[in-house]
Amino acid sequence: MHSGLLRRSTGLLALVATSALVVSACSAPTKSTDTSTGAGGKSAATATSAADLGGMDALVTAAKKEGALNVIALPPDWANYGAIIKAFGDKYGIKVSSAQPDASSADEITAADRLKGQSSAPDVFDLGAAVALANTAKYAPYKVATFADVPDSFKDANGAWVNDYGGYMSIGYDSSKVPAITSVADLLKPAYKGKVALNGDPTKAGAAFAGVQMVSVAQGGTAGDLTKGVDFFKQLKAAGNFIPVDPTPATIQSGQTPIVIDWDYLNAAATAKLPTWKVVVPDGAVIAGYYYQAINKDAPHPAAARLWQEFLYSDEGQNLWLKGGARPVRFDAMQKAGSLDAAAAAALPKVSGTPVVPSQADATSGKAYLATAWANAVG
Repeated sequence: MHSGLLRRSTGLLALVATSALVVSACSAPTKSTDTSTGAGGKSAATATSAADLGGMDALVTAAKKEGALNVIALPPDWANYGAIIKAFGDKYGIKVSSAQPDASSADEITAADRLKGQSSAPDVFDLGAAVALANTAKYAPYKVATFADVPDSFKDANGAWVNDYGGYMSIGYDSSKVPAITSVADLLKPAYKGKVALNGDPTKAGAAFAGVQMVSVAQGGTAGDLTKGVDFFKQLKAAGNFIPVDPTPATIQSGQTPIVIDWDYLNAAATAKLPTWKVVVPDGAVIAGYYYQAINKDAPHPAAARLWQEFLYSDEGQNLWLKGGARPVRFDAMQKAGSLDAAAAAALPKVSGTPVVPSQADATSGKAYLATAWANAVG
């Protein structure tokens, strides 16, 4: 990811919650020796729940003893991660080292392999579906206290991975610089010449891949057969409307990328600094996706990694994602319990129409097609 609207690895969640989504490089400290052992004889590195270490208080103590947590590929303005990292660090007095904010999900796994056994290895992962599901052997199963709140379709039964937050593919635009956009087809209009940007290379980046899926569906194709999506971008390039610039908050504010195809929560974040920035989820092309959270089984700070998960899936952590415009996986349960941030929920971009939920098969076939078709059509 980069320090703004960033490219996550190719792949989307194959499932969507019923109502929440349907209309929801720093230096690392010394490696932990993981001396914390619970009553049952389990160490932090093998604990599958806080109970294995004697409860939450014992987990907090063990994590504080480690004193550090390594995260990777989490730019501060991606789903409010800057505030989340600060809140966690402040709450527990744990130093969070945030490495490679410009990394993709694939880069996260590469870093874990390259740094295995070192104090700077990532403790946790935040991954796109394709990468997440291809690397499950690298995860340490763990069930947070609120695990039961997460629908079965959004988690591995043993807690190896759990979906964390999601959203919809969208079109963001500066209403002070371009006419209002109501559909994907609008992007071909002369008024948008030299103005349309896609967040990354769809052969590598999850957001860009989902953008091509959105366009494909809008043009009468599917989330798995991206022929019509690629053809549309070929037309967009031929018309001079498509620009090969990766959008960031800086390019948006400067006007270099006045139209951006990206996740709704990333586009929505731009509104805070640019009030004229509008976000639309095209009716009839509602592409939904979630990211995956997991603990590195070789985490140098295993207790802190588990405490981080507990924080992310607590009401506090989930509401922080929501404030960032993302739809947290416990949205429904928290809404029912009255613990959801109602104001933040009301501020989410409006969505109408039936969501299209890409499957793993869609991701596989789409990636295979884009591997050659995208370069030939768009370059």
